Amino acid sequence: MAKSSAVEKNKHRARLVKQYANRRKALKAIINNRSLPLDERFKASIKLSELPRNSSPVRVRNRCEVSGRPRGYYRKLKLSRIALRELGNFGQIPGLVKSSW
Repeated sequence: MAKSSAVEKNKHRARLVKQYANRRKALKAIINNRSLPLDERFKASIKLSELPRNSSPVRVRNRCEVSGRPRGYYRKLKLSRIALRELGNFGQIPGLVKSSW
């Protein structure tokens, strides 16, 4: 099990990403619009940099829903490899069969 503080920090980052998504999108549209004057685009980039760092989607870490583990993560299932194997062994994931040969 991952440290609960790390899991909570990641949840807080995800909330901030959701909260600031529209502002960031609008500012990035202004920054990337080449037809606007340079000073207006520069002001938008300054406003973007004044937003909280944790509101950037890049800072959110994919973590297992069961254990909070950050490594060995399967995006499709939102589980780590270890949790996937345990749940698969108990037959709790439909369609997943443990391979044996």
